[in-house]
Amino acid sequence: MTVEKIEIDTLVVGAGQAGVAMSEHLSKQGVPHLVLERDRIAERWRTARWDSLVANGPAWHDRFPGLEFEDQDPDAFVPKERIADYFEDYAEKFNAPIRTGVEVKSVTRNENNAGFTIETSEGTILANRVVAATGPFQVPAIPPIAPKDDNLMQIHSADYRNPEQLPEGGVLVVGGGSSGAQIADELQRAGKKVYLSIGAHDRPPRSYRNRDFVWWLGVLGLWDVPAMKPGTEHVTIAVTGAHGGKGTVDFRAMAHQGVTLVGLTEAFNDGKVTFKGDLVENIARGDQNYNELLDAADAYIERNGLDLPEEPEARIKLEDPECMVNPIRELDLAEAGITSIVWATGFGLDYGWLKVDAFDENGKPAHQRGVSNEPGIYFVGLPWLSRRGSTFIWGVWHDAKHIADHIATQRKYLEYRDPSQL
Repeated sequence: MTVEKIEIDTLVVGAGQAGVAMSEHLSKQGVPHLVLERDRIAERWRTARWDSLVANGPAWHDRFPGLEFEDQDPDAFVPKERIADYFEDYAEKFNAPIRTGVEVKSVTRNENNAGFTIETSEGTILANRVVAATGPFQVPAIPPIAPKDDNLMQIHSADYRNPEQLPEGGVLVVGGGSSGAQIADELQRAGKKVYLSIGAHDRPPRSYRNRDFVWWLGVLGLWDVPAMKPGTEHVTIAVTGAHGGKGTVDFRAMAHQGVTLVGLTEAFNDGKVTFKGDLVENIARGDQNYNELLDAADAYIERNGLDLPEEPEARIKLEDPECMVNPIRELDLAEAGITSIVWATGFGLDYGWLKVDAFDENGKPAHQRGVSNEPGIYFVGLPWLSRRGSTFIWGVWHDAKHIADHIATQRKYLEYRDPSQL
């Protein structure tokens, strides 16, 4: 695409699930807009995920309301490539004005006119409003404690694809959230000696009493929780749709299977890695989260007289493995045969291109349900944007609707004409 000073009402930056949802709602509201994507539609699903990744929720749930996965069982967990295709199909369904292969270089507020000037790899665009829909997976975050060791292969989970990618030898997977748990399990099943470093986490049941956990969060109203509890900002969630969604993430089971569990990774010095003595505490926290959801589900069933099968086996806890009874606090990497580290440590945000006053003192977007403190700037696609459900595909769709409605309302205000002046 060649851009020669285009003028548009609203510019959307990013054509992943957030950008596609934003475009649909803007189209329904009749808002002239353009979506720019530096790669392909839903590129992160294709090239920034490991090969075996599937959605964390079943097909009936992890989708937009306007299109089902017709080629998938409703209870199936959809592979990542099919999800990317889904968003392409969805964009085509309403002829979304998406231009791919165009990178946004900067967004600045106009000094003497309303709106913003956007410099792109293909030219200049003038827009009244800008929606940042670049999502939460922008910059892979590897902590500064990572060792400077040429003998170790170190990759972030964003660059991990499959076990064959790693050299011979053991692996330390740092991070016990969904990504770390799934990657550690896959590597162990492939014959690798795996150490999994686990921090604070929530660990919901994959399913309980014939209902998936996404159903339970829905009927219990937990998707609508507006914000994380204080002090839980660094708590990850360990849940997976792998293996057909047949099992809950169970770290004790993984240990009995052959994975060695260790606490939070603390430091690397002289070829050794040290771990905090918090492994048992972290596992106990996950157990508590798990049991609280079972208790809430049981109470809901009894209160509503539902005929759902009992599942006493869900409360059976495996014996603590040796690595929990006698936790490892220090490990010599060479002696342990560890030749690679996978950092499943999340992502950071990068809004260096958005040169406006839309951020707080920590550099994070300052907004109310995606409506920025900087008039005319919006954010969509971020976790907890409006509630817990914002993390999931369907939640992004609802967040985008709220923002599109806000934009449409602002346009109506600006269209007002004083009758006495007509």
